[in-house]
Amino acid sequence: MSETPEQIPDVLACDVGNTAIHFAAVAGDEAGEVHVLRVGELATLGKELAAVWEQMPEPRLLVACSVNAAALKAMEAAAQETLGEAVLVIGRDLPLPIETDLPDPKAIGVDRLCAAVAAFDRLGVACVVGDFGTAITIDCVNDEGVFLGGAILPGLALSARSLHENTDQLPEVEPAEPSGVFGKDTRQAIVGGLVYGARGALRELTEAYATALGHWPPVILTGGDARLVGGDPNSSDLVQAIVPDLVLRGVAAAYYRTLVK
Repeated sequence: MSETPEQIPDVLACDVGNTAIHFAAVAGDEAGEVHVLRVGELATLGKELAAVWEQMPEPRLLVACSVNAAALKAMEAAAQETLGEAVLVIGRDLPLPIETDLPDPKAIGVDRLCAAVAAFDRLGVACVVGDFGTAITIDCVNDEGVFLGGAILPGLALSARSLHENTDQLPEVEPAEPSGVFGKDTRQAIVGGLVYGARGALRELTEAYATALGHWPPVILTGGDARLVGGDPNSSDLVQAIVPDLVLRGVAAAYYRTLVK
């Protein structure tokens, strides 16, 4: 490592997603407040980035993972115009942060790899990583820290919208905690289907991964619907932790890992 501890930059970590851009200052294991701007409402993005950037000590840099090319372009333009800074993009300017057992690692969503490396760095053992956002991803990392792959499902709100838009009479509902196992009307039935379906997918895939691994892995969740699906980790028999800023921690880890190679 060429940098002394005093010279290692803080990272303004950015997760450019399908529906929103999340960003936060990360310094080693410490992450600051997460800021969120919806895609399509990015007029204040430069100002919001600058407000965080100005509070970060030097040296500092911007690092991003992205699954949305148009939103990434907007973020890069805002960073250059407001901060005069370029953005290091994982998979373009920085290597992917985790070894994979995939035929084409660059074809996978970089946010999934960032969440996986942050989870493995946190746990140090094979683990399941569930991200419950616009889409649901449930992935697995083995004991050697290799990303094995996983599954992608529609997110809760996306599923709710699809049911409404592709049927004649089903209403659009907001995902929420089901009022009971038995939906007593159409809305309750849809809510239960969404939430219990996501919980069932998480449990079923975790069991399948455990069989393949030969032991039961801890489960760590992130994303806007993580708590709705996973419940309270302190009373769960499945989920060990919910980490809202998991992807952003993984974005910073992608940079920090380049310092030791």
